[in-house]
Amino acid sequence: MRISSTRLSSSFPANRAALVAFVTAGDPTPEATPAILDALVEGGADIIELGMPFTDPMADGPSIQLANIRSLEAGTKTAHIFQIAKDFRQRHPQVPLVLMGYANPMLRRGAEWFAGQCAEAGVDGVICVDIPAEEQDALTPALAEKAVANICLATPTTDDARLPAVLDQASGFLYYVSVAGITGKQQAATASIAAAMERIKSQTDLPVAVGFGIRTPEQAAAVAQLADGVVVGSAIVELVGEHGANAAPHVRDYVKSLSDAIRAARNT
Repeated sequence: MRISSTRLSSSFPANRAALVAFVTAGDPTPEATPAILDALVEGGADIIELGMPFTDPMADGPSIQLANIRSLEAGTKTAHIFQIAKDFRQRHPQVPLVLMGYANPMLRRGAEWFAGQCAEAGVDGVICVDIPAEEQDALTPALAEKAVANICLATPTTDDARLPAVLDQASGFLYYVSVAGITGKQQAATASIAAAMERIKSQTDLPVAVGFGIRTPEQAAAVAQLADGVVVGSAIVELVGEHGANAAPHVRDYVKSLSDAIRAARNT
């Protein structure tokens, strides 16, 4: 499957890895999220992942679980998320925006409704954490109809027998979860990431972004030498949790440290 927006397809430079930055929509409030998203862009993020808060974020560790709770307690609804996305698209017409979340909020009003809202808001892609490759028909055709990328997940347990099924449903880019388990502080060894990249890239020409456990500029640079993209989420979310509505400058400075390291990684 090759559905991919121009914004997404042009966001993986040939000479360096892309920085993919995640925050939870509505954390700490829907009103505070736009400034945090702007800070991600100002810091040098190439692609923005906007998390859809959910009551049971089973793939996420404590930091993002708490972000989901803060967002839901602030009253964040699906309508807020699409308005945040629409406003972001107006401010940043060239920056790819991806929604990441769980099937329940995406499918409760129907896949066609959700895909239509994504297209109307200028969302480039969707990552649904809990729909396996074998059940992607629940969402993928509706997204494809609206030219919204279906960004699939692969993990260390996605073996050679199952990988083709994942890749067959994937578009935009492939998100490689470098460790088995929930988001947080655990990070895979560089050697295991290198081996996974070799195996996956032999079967697809999609860009591959690597995430889970990347927290420091040094870690980001190491992954940037191996992958097409570097995903950072929990560490950014923790800054939002610490600084609340005043998080934007802290987020910007941290993301810039990651971006600078990634941009220099292949020149060393």
